[in-house]
Amino acid sequence: MLRILVSGAAGFIGSHLCERLTDDGHFVVGVDNFMTGAGENLRELARSERFQLVRGDVSQPGWSIKDRFDAVLHLASLASPREYLAHPLETLETGSTGTRNLLEIARREDARFLVTSTSEVYGDPAVHPQREDYWGNVNPVGLRSCYDESKRFAEAMTMTYHRQFRLRTAIARVFNTYGPRMKTDDGRVVPQFIEQALKGQALTVYGDGSQTRSFCYVSDMAEGLVRLLWADFAEPVNLGNPDERTILEFAQAVQNAVGTSLPIEYRDLPADDPKRRKPDISRARSVLDWEPRVSLEDGIRRTVDYFLARR
Repeated sequence: MLRILVSGAAGFIGSHLCERLTDDGHFVVGVDNFMTGAGENLRELARSERFQLVRGDVSQPGWSIKDRFDAVLHLASLASPREYLAHPLETLETGSTGTRNLLEIARREDARFLVTSTSEVYGDPAVHPQREDYWGNVNPVGLRSCYDESKRFAEAMTMTYHRQFRLRTAIARVFNTYGPRMKTDDGRVVPQFIEQALKGQALTVYGDGSQTRSFCYVSDMAEGLVRLLWADFAEPVNLGNPDERTILEFAQAVQNAVGTSLPIEYRDLPADDPKRRKPDISRARSVLDWEPRVSLEDGIRRTVDYFLARR
């Protein structure tokens, strides 16, 4: 049994990852400030003897926890545009101060460290699909920069600790992920489409719907993160599903799963919104022997079932 610290434990991906790690037999200390995380996500974990919850904000100067850890995973972040645009300073602090605080814990304990970065480091990409050696096309002073640059800085900080202190680090560039425990009101396309479809409302599409995304089911993402944590590979690794779909195609997949046919309501595309997004996962296949297993149609059905159960 290893002792593992996970920030953002009450979040969407964080809670699934904590469950995966405890199922693997490890003891997990989860930390969250509950700014966007939900206690409901930890309902099952709270019953486990291999899980402990610490309420705290890792982005506070000097934040630390006095305990022994074999691994530290930094997942805390305001991940949806609605949230990080409403809290840009907190977003920047989580990627900067929060990353360094957790890296210091890993250095103190000689523990492995993993940070979840994002496909947003590629910005509105001029290279397609996106490989890890592509440096991106990011607006450093745009509205979305608080999120994009916080993650780019977190990657730079992580690589600096790896080079200077020989810390065993890993960087996961997480592409669009979906599944149970997503919030219905954070503005992301998956829960928004499902909630609208279940209510019989028009589905809101920004732009003309031709922009693409590649959606990865959360259990596949948790598997990729676990494999990367133990892989002894310091360079960034794309984790996502290369099954590229337009937003309109995704809207149709949601309607098929719900069993309805609803009109589309078009709205203006937000500034700096990427037109295309698809990961090249050659590195993940080679280094981790990983690729997604859950199809979009199957994942959407599972997610719809979760939303129906909550209703």
